[in-house]
Amino acid sequence: MEGLWVHGVLLIFLLPCPVGSQTSSIPGQRWWTDPDEAPSQHQAARTTQEQKAEDAQEGLPPQPRCVRCCPPPEKRWYPQSQPMPQINMTILKGEKGDRGERGMQGKFGKTGVAGSRGHAGPKGQKGSMGAPGERCKSHYAAFSVGRKKPLHSNDYYQTLIFDTEFVNLYDHFNMFTGKFYCYIPGIYYFSLNVHTWNQKETYLHIMRNGAEVVILYAQVSDRSIMQSQSVMLELKEQDEVWVRLYKGERENAIFSDEYDTYITFSGHLIKYSGDP
Repeated sequence: MEGLWVHGVLLIFLLPCPVGSQTSSIPGQRWWTDPDEAPSQHQAARTTQEQKAEDAQEGLPPQPRCVRCCPPPEKRWYPQSQPMPQINMTILKGEKGDRGERGMQGKFGKTGVAGSRGHAGPKGQKGSMGAPGERCKSHYAAFSVGRKKPLHSNDYYQTLIFDTEFVNLYDHFNMFTGKFYCYIPGIYYFSLNVHTWNQKETYLHIMRNGAEVVILYAQVSDRSIMQSQSVMLELKEQDEVWVRLYKGERENAIFSDEYDTYITFSGHLIKYSGDP
């Protein structure tokens, strides 16, 4: 702190200085910055009077003195930070309580990504033998018939009637009507063999329920030959299969005699297709 007289007024400048007592520019004058070390007002006044007496003895004019005019700053107490006490929760932990009631089921989450396939596990032990099952139900149908008489065409269609029975399982082939009646649904195989007549056509059809399925045909020739036809059909129950000779608008015939069998018609079940 420094003072300056201007027009009879003392101006005091406060300059920053370190805490403690500092020496003034005026001889013998000190000021205090630390409130703990600042002298009382009585001591300050006494110091001033002594300084004036010394100056008067030396014959010097009185010099302006820097006197502390402001009260010392109040002491301020700044609390120091102290560590918070730590509580060991394990000491305060009580006994385990009873289990509460089960809450309501939450909502289902989104389906996650399918994981990779795991490794195959070890092979298990062989199980015990099971009880014997029911006997397998087998289904059979078969026939084979022949004709020893020749047949010529006339003005209408003719059903080929057979007079010789080789195989007729369960009598599914009717020898009087010349037709096979399906009692077991499934896939059947049929074959027809005839001997042609020289100088005449041979014109027959294998029929199913009144519809032509396949034809057996031989052109006019100077010599007779054996001719055959075969087909596989899927039949339902009560279906009918037979052989028909074409009508007389086209002269045709088949040959046979009483000594040998030249004409045969056969069929059998290949696969049953009914209820399991």
